[in-house]
Amino acid sequence: MSPPVPPFIPAPPRRAWQGSGIVLAMFALATAIGLIAESRWGSFPVVLLYLPPVLAAATFAGRWQALLAAVAATLAYNFFFTEPTYTLLVRDPGDLLTVAMLLTVGLVTSHLVTSLRVQGELAAFHASRNATIAGFARRLLSCADDKAIAAVAAGELARIFDCHACVVAGRPEVRLLGGVDRLSEADLAVAAQALENGVPAGRHISGGSLTDWQFHPVRAAAGTLAVIGLARSDGMPPVEAEGLSLLENLFDQAALALERARLESVGRENVVLRERDDLRSALLGSIGNDIRPRLHGIAAGLRKLQRAGQADGEVLHEVAGETARLTGFIDNLADLDLAQNQDPILVGAVAIDLYRRTVTRGGEPVHLTPKEFAVIAELARNAGRVLTHRYMLRAVWGPAHEDHVDYLRVAVSALRKKLGDEVIVNEPAVGYRLAVQSAQ
Repeated sequence: MSPPVPPFIPAPPRRAWQGSGIVLAMFALATAIGLIAESRWGSFPVVLLYLPPVLAAATFAGRWQALLAAVAATLAYNFFFTEPTYTLLVRDPGDLLTVAMLLTVGLVTSHLVTSLRVQGELAAFHASRNATIAGFARRLLSCADDKAIAAVAAGELARIFDCHACVVAGRPEVRLLGGVDRLSEADLAVAAQALENGVPAGRHISGGSLTDWQFHPVRAAAGTLAVIGLARSDGMPPVEAEGLSLLENLFDQAALALERARLESVGRENVVLRERDDLRSALLGSIGNDIRPRLHGIAAGLRKLQRAGQADGEVLHEVAGETARLTGFIDNLADLDLAQNQDPILVGAVAIDLYRRTVTRGGEPVHLTPKEFAVIAELARNAGRVLTHRYMLRAVWGPAHEDHVDYLRVAVSALRKKLGDEVIVNEPAVGYRLAVQSAQ
């Protein structure tokens, strides 16, 4: 089981006066220490005592409070330690320079410390967001179908944003996939609107007066795959403005997962269809290979009986007609199989097109006699398999010619002259096979 998604840490709010009490206490302490130190060492070292409060303000309060602290430190030093004391006047040019330097140093240090603090907070914010997105994607990766994806996505979104979440799909019909037990008709109507238009709809958004939910589309290259609904029990917006960027990233991950599940489902369906087509082709091929030679044998036997005049001519004629019709039916089944596999079979530069009953070599058509084409077609239907002499003779010439191997050798010799010696491979004392290099 995948570990839970790390909790998302939102960007810290602007802390206007956080730590102001500490800063004031530090100013008071610095002033007290400065008054004690002035009596022994003069006022010059006292100026350094006001830098820690400025740094504390930059760390705990923020940029503008740090700048205000720098100005306050300058005024305090001027008020307590420059002549004339307890006024904001400066008599000595040296004191004036000291006050100016204190203000400059305070402003610069407060700016630097504040910038470092903000960068640290932003780094923590982005790290938390990236960890949340990665954890969300990892949980979705373990899901096998759209219902599992919807359940995980709704559960994680509800936990991350502390709200209710659901997933509604629109194919083949608008239906609840996961997240909550049920949605009202009004909720589903607004979800259908978001699915159809591909834009958010719901409470606090256009078209949401009838529902407490916000429905956001989950889009992919194929269109809007689903909508994700978010809602809070108190009626407030489910996601604050600062969380919208994270929400969009999580929606993208959900879209990838749903698209992956859809493509996997299509792939499984294609595998089933391919297996079914292969089985149908095998059955049709078996019918043609097993029944057609026997029908040819029956037809040959009928012709012998007709020539010998040893049976009722009317009965023989009727049986011959039924045999011809059955042969036509078997041929139609074989043609149906070929219609499903119209791509030619390639053997080097030779292309054998069973559907169009053509053979080309190097793109040029090759003229074959009916028996020659029947031989190469039978080899092509069983591409790569060794067909025995008796099988080929029975399939092409009929059962009455199973022992006439010379018929087959003459046809194969003619085919090799027209198509090349490498097309048909001889298996000594067994039969022939087609030297297929790529079959489509």
